[in-house]
Amino acid sequence: VQLQASGGGLVQAGGSLRLSCAVSGLTFGNSAIAWFRQAPGKEREGIACIVSDNDDTVYSDSVKGRFTISRDSAKNTVALQMNSLKPEDTAVYYCAAANFLEASNFRTKLYYNFWGQGTQVTVSS
Repeated sequence: VQLQASGGGLVQAGGSLRLSCAVSGLTFGNSAIAWFRQAPGKEREGIACIVSDNDDTVYSDSVKGRFTISRDSAKNTVALQMNSLKPEDTAVYYCAAANFLEASNFRTKLYYNFWGQGTQVTVSS
């Protein structure tokens, strides 16, 4: 199983970025895919998750209303559209996959079996 995150970069506050996670070797329809982020000196935090059997989506309070997670089953990719970016969104962003996950548990890193390598997002003020 491989997850490949891409799309990070440098953007000004208020701008947008779209991250993509390419998933291979996984039964996409039975998996939950999430985005985490880790800022320097901070814990890795779960920010968004899509539970693939019913397309339920959940978000952390810090990104709700600004970020949108979606999946493209034909391409086996999961995207994170990030709008109204703030300097505090600066972090390395990771995608992760869990074979079985209840949406309410999406923040718990231990439930995820596979991780991508991370992509840097930097938001300047």
